[in-house]
Order: sequence, then structure tokens, then C-alpha cells
Amino acid sequence: MPKKETNLAKKILSWYDNNYRKLPWRTGKSFQRIQYYRILSEFMLQQTQVKTVVPYFSRFIKKIPNLKILSESKEKRILKLWEGLGYYRRAKNLHKTSKILVKFYNSKLPKNIKETKQLPGIGEYTANALLALVYNKPNIAIDGNVSRVFNRLFNKDIKIADSEIKKKFKTKRNNDLAEALMEFGAIICKPKNPLCHICKIKKECKFFNKEITIPKKKNFLFKKQNYNIFCYLNNKKEIALTRNKNLSFLNNFKIPETRINSEQKNSKIKGWIHLCNYKNNISNIKMDINLFYKFTDQKPKQFKWHSINRSTNEFVPSFTKKIFKKVSILYK
Repeated sequence: MPKKETNLAKKILSWYDNNYRKLPWRTGKSFQRIQYYRILSEFMLQQTQVKTVVPYFSRFIKKIPNLKILSESKEKRILKLWEGLGYYRRAKNLHKTSKILVKFYNSKLPKNIKETKQLPGIGEYTANALLALVYNKPNIAIDGNVSRVFNRLFNKDIKIADSEIKKKFKTKRNNDLAEALMEFGAIICKPKNPLCHICKIKKECKFFNKEITIPKKKNFLFKKQNYNIFCYLNNKKEIALTRNKNLSFLNNFKIPETRINSEQKNSKIKGWIHLCNYKNNISNIKMDINLFYKFTDQKPKQFKWHSINRSTNEFVPSFTKKIFKKVSILYK
């Protein structure tokens, strides 16, 4: 016998059917395309908003249209397509996962949570999301949006959907439910000023019925750190870059010489000219940066000259591109 759809599932799905956003990763028809679009979009959506991801996703699938081509692509090509989206470890993990799926799983995702979570870059949330979206499994993926819906609805701090939660959202449309819950949290059950007046499940919601007051969550904590950046420049409008080995958040990416600075003041450093001070947030680090430069034809051996203005196919992180803009004024 078919599963009986619960009242909560029915209401959420009814809302979704009439209000879902048309997103490029929801257009797949064949299994191969559905799977590839979902894997790619879920990696891109980790810690990044939908509106930011859409153009990157569309550009990526034009250049790399399926899982097999992704697995055969060079990492530098993938990073170039990812350029500007940030959190580049996601791109590297996506590449590794594609290789594993093609080589060991006949180009298909595993159908159980344990094996799926063993793939690079896939944790509890992404594994549950993919199993629901690709295989229509009754897995409920709880991101920030879904967590907020459940916290308000049940007056519980819910991070993983247990059997009781799954019973309350029983349906045959598990793939649509996964999307619907995320969409509902983003559009209706917003962090601030939730649209309770048009909410389909407000009668069941303890928050709406004044049974609870949701405590404010603590703001995400940034680690504050001071840095000195040293730019070797020449008269050809080139800057010397090296593969970073000391900054975990930019490991193996091309940047100028960057050192942690114990002082907040713009200290004078012999042989270097101070250009400016600016702030930059990357990963969970709030950076206070002093930018220094010198013109020279002599650069350290491990550095290579890179054009500040000329576009190349070589991947350069946004962190470095911001430095390009800062030093470019020296050539005007």
C-alpha cells in the first residue's frame, strides 16, 4: 500500500507546488543529469546563498556538462570555473568525489548514508540532501533554514531528523519535501520577520501560538588576526606570487608574501613602503591587513611574476585579485 501523506507534509508540499523558485539545478530529467546537477549544486550551496550560486552553476555546466567529464578535468580548470565563489576546498572535494564515483561506483552515488558520508566534502546534511533529491529516500536534510522551521514548529533544537520527525513528514515525494522544507525556511520562516500571516502550518506551530519565544542565536564568531602582505612589483606591471604553504585557508594558492603580524599598528619595515591598510574576511577569519610594496627586478626564487592587468586562464583567488586592485594605483 502507498504511504499515507501526513498533514504537515501535505501542507508544506502544497505551498511548494505553488511557490517554488525556478532554479537551474531543478531542470534535470534523466537520472544522470539529475544526479550531476544535484551533486554540483549541493557542493556550491555549502555556505553560499542561492542567488550567488546560480550564475556559477550555469557557467559550470556549460563547460563541464556531466560527472564523467568532471572526473577527467584538471583541477586548475575546475578552480578557474569556481573562481570568485570562495571556499575553494569545496571545488577540490567535488573533483575528488567525482573521480571516486566514476571509478568505484559506476558513476552513481551510493544509496546509503554511511557510504555517502565517506565521500570527500560530504557531511551529514549534504548526504541526507543527496539521498532524498537523487533517490527519493525519506531522508530529511537539516540546514539552517530547515532547523529554524523545526525549532519553531516543535520547540526543540533539532539538528538531525529522528524517527519521530520523519513520521510527522511522511510522504511519497521525499525529493520534493527536501526542497520544500529548505525553500519554506528561506522564504516564509525567515530568521527575522517570518511571514506567519501566510504560513500554511501556523496552526501547528508553537512559535506562532506563543507557546515559546525563540532565543536569539549567538553571532558567528570570527577570529581576528593581523597580517602584513609584501608585494614585489616590477615596471612591467607584474607582481611576484608564490604558492602559499603557511595559511591554512589559502593553502597551495598563489598569493604575495603574507605573514601574521602581532601588532595592529602600521609598523615601518625596512626596505618596504606602506601602501594601505584594509580589512578582509575569509573563511572564519577577520583579517586586518597592512599592505607593503617595493619595486624590484629581483624576486625570491620560489616566486613567479604575474601580470596585474592581463587576464589568463590561470586560477587566482579573490584574495589575490583584491591585492591586484590595491597595487594597480601605483601604475597610474
